[in-house]
Amino acid sequence: MKISCIAIDDEPLAVKKISAYIQKTPFLELVAECRSAFEAMEIINNRAIQLIFIDINMPDLNGLEFVKSLTDKPYIVFTTAYSEYAVEGFQVDATDYLLKPITYNNFLKAANKVKSLIDLKANSLKESVKTTASHLFVKSEYKLIRIELDDIKYIESQHEYIKIHLINSAPVMTQMSMKTIEEQLPSGRFMRVHRSFIVNLKRISVIERNRIVFDGKVYIPVSDQYREKFQEYIDGNFD
Repeated sequence: MKISCIAIDDEPLAVKKISAYIQKTPFLELVAECRSAFEAMEIINNRAIQLIFIDINMPDLNGLEFVKSLTDKPYIVFTTAYSEYAVEGFQVDATDYLLKPITYNNFLKAANKVKSLIDLKANSLKESVKTTASHLFVKSEYKLIRIELDDIKYIESQHEYIKIHLINSAPVMTQMSMKTIEEQLPSGRFMRVHRSFIVNLKRISVIERNRIVFDGKVYIPVSDQYREKFQEYIDGNFD
């Protein structure tokens, strides 16, 4: 699986260069190139983004302010022409810092650093879930909990945790990424419909204006990224 990325820079040549570097790197996927932080917000709200390359010195909302505003932070690599921003950049948990003009060699070093962290985290989190055809075991608060797949209504992302919402019992929280749990679940029974939601297809009974409704009060949006696939499922199962 490739690492999904966006490039953010108000300078056209700068954002084109980073975009070209992303496309040149086999394990990266360019989702979008943005000329402002506001443009990037719309992308992040609808797509699962793992890595952001972002310029610090931008008008209206600079890179540092933008990253501080994010509640669910992807990996961050700052790009800037001003070395004095380096310390401040790392204070907001940036993974790396690239000083302009950026060479592909330096870009690749930063990208490989992010890849190593993602691989390490993925291997660690996979140990937190074990799945069979009918149930899964997850670690939660030092306990190993068995969850029947049929009992799951939907799964919600909450920063570095996921919340598994169940039919007749309280939700279960576990430290895991959406990508990890998505890979463990049978694709014919579960579908990701938003960067923050996976639904049990068998539990869908009400759909209203591109939203899945559970219990008459929980509205789960179907984002643009997943709408076509979800519509294909609806067309084939809701005659």
